[in-house]
Amino acid sequence: MGASLTPRKGQGGRRARRHRRHPPAMSEINVTPFVDVMLVLLIIFMVAAPLLTTGVPVKLPETAAQSLPAAQEEPLTITLTADGRIVLQTEEIAAQALIPKLRAVMAERSDDKVYLRADGAIPYERVVQVMGALNGAGFRDIGLVTDPGGPALDGQGE
Repeated sequence: MGASLTPRKGQGGRRARRHRRHPPAMSEINVTPFVDVMLVLLIIFMVAAPLLTTGVPVKLPETAAQSLPAAQEEPLTITLTADGRIVLQTEEIAAQALIPKLRAVMAERSDDKVYLRADGAIPYERVVQVMGALNGAGFRDIGLVTDPGGPALDGQGE
């Protein structure tokens, strides 16, 4: 009639077996796979982003001007190629259809910013004519795209 130290059959043994079969629930989240995936995606986007710019080949003139700040919506780009073609974003446009097309684009945009890329071999007169067409279509903020590294014309380094 005394107290026994061994568990009775069916009580302690069953409880001990149940504890061994099911490990305790994990209360920590393993973020290592998440971080790995995010780093891979970051690298992919860093490599792919420069490839998404307008791909019309032109030899831009070089200048010492500073870059313009980035815009909220996709920038509108007009390109004048060395052979005289006019390209709106990636679509070639005839000179006669430029102003009507630009007016249609202006009606859909909230920003009147446009970037003009002109090959360095294009006569200045042609560049000014296209700038006048842009102005006539309602674009008042025209940015000329150039390559950095040109002469500063400040009297130093000449």
